[in-house]
Amino acid sequence: MAFLNAPSYTLRRSSRAKHTRIVVKAGQIEVVAPPKVSERNIHSFVLAQRDWIESALRRVAAKTREVPALAPASYHDGVAIPYLGRQLPLRIETTRNKTPRLDLHDDAWFCAKLPAGIDAGQHSELVRQTLIRWMKSQARQHTQLFIDRHAPRHGLYPRSIRIKTQKSRWGSCGPDNDINLNWLLLLAPPAALEYVVVHELCHIRHKNHSAAFWDLVAEHVPDFRLRRLWLKQHGASLMQGL
Repeated sequence: MAFLNAPSYTLRRSSRAKHTRIVVKAGQIEVVAPPKVSERNIHSFVLAQRDWIESALRRVAAKTREVPALAPASYHDGVAIPYLGRQLPLRIETTRNKTPRLDLHDDAWFCAKLPAGIDAGQHSELVRQTLIRWMKSQARQHTQLFIDRHAPRHGLYPRSIRIKTQKSRWGSCGPDNDINLNWLLLLAPPAALEYVVVHELCHIRHKNHSAAFWDLVAEHVPDFRLRRLWLKQHGASLMQGL
């Protein structure tokens, strides 16, 4: 939601938020507010913070330029693709099939099969789109494996699972125990995805970040602090996507 004369931003209501706050990511402004705060007050708050927001955007943009990219600048035969914390080589082939397809061979290399007759200049973007679709499908499968591993222990069963493209969050658990997960976690080592899945599952029991919440997380992944630290250190690279 945006307002005249105010920076463009999205508004997210959170029952866990005690005060209105602004989160600035690369090219994005998110306002997190308690449910009962009026949009007029939120608008005034954003206007009052305009100078800080613009300064924060500049700092984030400068920092983002320094972050190394995991994905190649373009997708052609022989480049490396990030997957589960590794870099796997890509092979591109043309086939008679009308639909692009991606296969993972021997858990060691990717093969993108593109319809014959497509202009070579379109190959890179077509491979990228095919990779993203494949990654989202794989993210759902890996997520389900971790849910099957951890949910039965304390009855932490989500109502639904959605795999989403997000630029500022790894996951979330809604008030009705609907869990959203960022497919970009599939570019990280599996331990990172497992931590985020467990984190959101534990929100089914505790809708906060209390000591009881973290104790429950630790029961499932005792080294969660190391996994969380890894995401903090490498998350900016993951968020650049493919």
